[in-house]
Amino acid sequence: MFLKGKRALVTGSTSGIGLAIARELSAEGAEVTLNGFGDADEIAKLCDELGATHSGANLLKSDEIETMMAEAGPLDILVNNAGMQHVSPVEDFPVDRFEMIIALNLTAVFHTTRLAVPGMKENGWGRIINTASAHSKTASPFKSAYNASKHGVDGFTKTIALELAQTGVTANCISPGYVWTPLIEGQIPDTMKARGLTEEEVINDVLLAKQPTKKFVQVDEVGALAAFLCREEMGNVTGANWSIDGGWTAE
Repeated sequence: MFLKGKRALVTGSTSGIGLAIARELSAEGAEVTLNGFGDADEIAKLCDELGATHSGANLLKSDEIETMMAEAGPLDILVNNAGMQHVSPVEDFPVDRFEMIIALNLTAVFHTTRLAVPGMKENGWGRIINTASAHSKTASPFKSAYNASKHGVDGFTKTIALELAQTGVTANCISPGYVWTPLIEGQIPDTMKARGLTEEEVINDVLLAKQPTKKFVQVDEVGALAAFLCREEMGNVTGANWSIDGGWTAE
């Protein structure tokens, strides 16, 4: 267990990709703080399973982020995973939804990072891992807010990597393609409406059409990559954007 004694926070980790990452880090010995919403009993079960603590902080609110970070204590590993999506033509895109996506997917990453970095620099070791997306490298129509936020996460991560290059702290992105999670499942009806397609057509002709492997990425595959980036041997890997997208962005 190469992360024994390390303290980690994973945002958006009560389900999906974030939970898979939290499970991998916990399995390697890390003390994990979960963050996210959901059924209280289910979250309590997850905390028991992982020996974790939980913060219900709303990442749209900077004061709640500050409280979460203070309660989590000095971190060795920060995984910014929380995110949301909305699909709409730009002229019809709800302004409040656009601003919310930017706030959660990008601005919250800034807040958690700025608060985690001082302790990591003091310790001379840290791992910052940001869940970006294949949409940090390419774009799809009707996803203006998501594309903008994930491109922003990529640029932010590179900047932080350069700032921290001589401190023992690394910063990297993981960019999954389509992973079968509640986020992907939830956007299918919007995509059906925006494109005038059936559910089967959205899955086969829109989602998996992007991935040469014709398979959804699995959450445990993303979790394994996140844990890999936390190894000591990865200390010189920083500023990178790691694709895990079935070959999508290779084309």
